[in-house]
Amino acid sequence: MKNEKLHKRFNEAVEFINNYTEPLPADVLLKLYAYYKIANENKNHPGSKTPLINAFKANALIQAQNLEPKAAMTQYIKLVKTLR
Repeated sequence: MKNEKLHKRFNEAVEFINNYTEPLPADVLLKLYAYYKIANENKNHPGSKTPLINAFKANALIQAQNLEPKAAMTQYIKLVKTLR
């Protein structure tokens, strides 16, 4: 998939999630979080004030740490497709 097309599909998937109103399971949210952070090459410390939430977010990032940004975009898109 060409970069432009991948970025377009990724941005569409992000927009879909940003407008999604149904509750999502925690595991799906954490995967989306990790894929999004890696896709945007933003691996900063999770910013929650709740240590337990930070731990779950950090764990999600660790589980996906071997993904390249393009692969993370692809995984994000695939996961969003399961919600449509």
